[in-house]
Amino acid sequence: MEFELNTTPDPQDTSPERSGAEQQALFLELLLRDAPAVEYERPVLRARSGGADGTTVAALENAKLAALRVRTVLRDRQRRESELSALFETANDLAGMRSLDQVLRAIVERARHLLGTDVAYLTLSDPEAGDTYMRVTSGSVSATFQRVRLAHGKGLGGLVASTSLPYVTANYFTDPRFEHAENIDHAVREEGLVAILGVPLKMNGRGVGVLFAANRRERPFAHSEVALLSSLATHAAIAIDNANLIDDTRRALDELHTVNERLQRHTASVERSAAAHDRFTDLVLGGGGVREVAAAVAEVLGGAVRIHDRTSDVSLTAVPDGGAGEPAPGGDPLTEGDEELAEAARSSLASGRAVAVGGAWVAAAAAGAEPLGTLVLRGVELDSTDQRVLERAAMVTALLLLIRRSVSETEHRVRGDLLNELLEVPARDPVSLRQRAALLHADLDTPHVLVVAEAPGADPQRLRSAAAFAAETTGGLVATRGGRLVLALPGSDPSEAGRQVTAELAAAANGPVTAGLAGPTRGPETFRDSFTEAARCLQTLRALGREGDSATTDDLGFSGLLLSQNRDVPGFVTASLGPLLEYDAKRGTLLVETLRAYFAAGGNLSRAKDDLHIHVNTVAQRLERIGQLIGADWQHPDRALELQLALHLHGLLDKGVDLLGDQGGG
Repeated sequence: MEFELNTTPDPQDTSPERSGAEQQALFLELLLRDAPAVEYERPVLRARSGGADGTTVAALENAKLAALRVRTVLRDRQRRESELSALFETANDLAGMRSLDQVLRAIVERARHLLGTDVAYLTLSDPEAGDTYMRVTSGSVSATFQRVRLAHGKGLGGLVASTSLPYVTANYFTDPRFEHAENIDHAVREEGLVAILGVPLKMNGRGVGVLFAANRRERPFAHSEVALLSSLATHAAIAIDNANLIDDTRRALDELHTVNERLQRHTASVERSAAAHDRFTDLVLGGGGVREVAAAVAEVLGGAVRIHDRTSDVSLTAVPDGGAGEPAPGGDPLTEGDEELAEAARSSLASGRAVAVGGAWVAAAAAGAEPLGTLVLRGVELDSTDQRVLERAAMVTALLLLIRRSVSETEHRVRGDLLNELLEVPARDPVSLRQRAALLHADLDTPHVLVVAEAPGADPQRLRSAAAFAAETTGGLVATRGGRLVLALPGSDPSEAGRQVTAELAAAANGPVTAGLAGPTRGPETFRDSFTEAARCLQTLRALGREGDSATTDDLGFSGLLLSQNRDVPGFVTASLGPLLEYDAKRGTLLVETLRAYFAAGGNLSRAKDDLHIHVNTVAQRLERIGQLIGADWQHPDRALELQLALHLHGLLDKGVDLLGDQGGG
């Protein structure tokens, strides 16, 4: 039967033959132009209003329903075709992306476009924190929402992440299926979201995140939308995995390149190390010195190297292809005024390794704990192999300095013999002593400081070496008398010179050094007197329990004042305390001890009796007896000071301090 698709049938014509053909043509026309669903009601309404019979109306109703079903099927197929095309385009686009950030951004943008939602976003799992965090968003306006983290099982996203199943809610805040969290609800509310769809991102069967699509108004999500977002999530997971693999490959290649560069540098360092070893060996065997070591280090490692020889107080600098510069005497220019370099030198001395500081490398040349020199290399970065080269150079420098020291030991012995003769009784001929000193480039008429030191338990050889080094660097003399070191150092300030050399001796002894100081001398005839005074100071320091200290008579207060004078100290003690000493000796009493305790307690009888462990009445009775023996004015300030001095000196005598005797001890 022929009919025109655009011909509207006569609503009054209700004959079955014609109405069936026309109604089919009409509904086909509606299907072809994809008319709205409401237009499919018009033929039925027109038939009813035209008075068509029930059979005709029923036929039209059935035709309408069939056409609507066909329309629905066609629209679903069109939608599915569009989705498949979009998924294909998405997969194609993602496959060409190499950056993970670019992949994630494209996934979220495509999800928002395909589902037509206000916002789309993606969260990734954080295995260390045990939660998921917002990774990328599209359409979001809230900074809080863009930084939110979802705890395990919290909120819709937490539920999707923990179950690896998709979830959808038409109204987030009224949905009781998941556990709400205050921070998540606050972020969602600030973003203004209401309807949310979330699907899991799975990689190799393991959930790695969640992909979301959300609207700012209430709306249900159809099953087809859930399926579409799930399909997109599957493609996204594959793209993320590929991007991660590409990143891993890129990192592996970078690491391989880095390892290759390190290997090349290491090979070059080993070659430099071998060349340095050969150079240093030739230097030692060929009789080279510190100057040649500096030039060799500069040539092998590059940069500028400066070596300070502490044994001769001379520094020199060398640069690549420039040889070694002229020596620079005086002080230690490597560390003077630079506390960082000084600390690095001390650290290198303690560890035996090169130390980096302020763009330089510092290595100490030492014999055990004794510093012999310092090497500073600037202008070059060192790897571990190059550091060993610098440390080997420091060892070679120390060896060369020790060889030179062994050569000078004979001169040290001669200097020691000269000092011993200066200290002998009776004194040697001053003219002869001056002549011998001149041969050693020493001037005995120059003021000297005398130092008498001892360090029980220290290595005697190391201590003597340190003393000889101190004497050589200052142009002084050193000897050993009675197991103690005696140094005569040019200078007029015994405290300053003595404390400096004592610190150096303590570093070598690795323990406390006690020293008595005296001076300055005034010609060779006064060396003996200064030595005697320094020895008394040392013995007094020991009696006072001040081990590890150094002092002159001035440093010892009134005891030093008395020691430095030609007084009859025992006679002074006897004149002041004689009656009490005699009384105690005859009767076995403790009047002297009581008087000492009384003064120590500041005249307080109660404190004195506690110190003596006797009754206060006994203290009072003893003090009364003391007054009877030495006079009632014994508590007068002048007399009390005299008695306290006498008690103090009596205590020193009891401890064995030889206050006036000969301390020479050959």
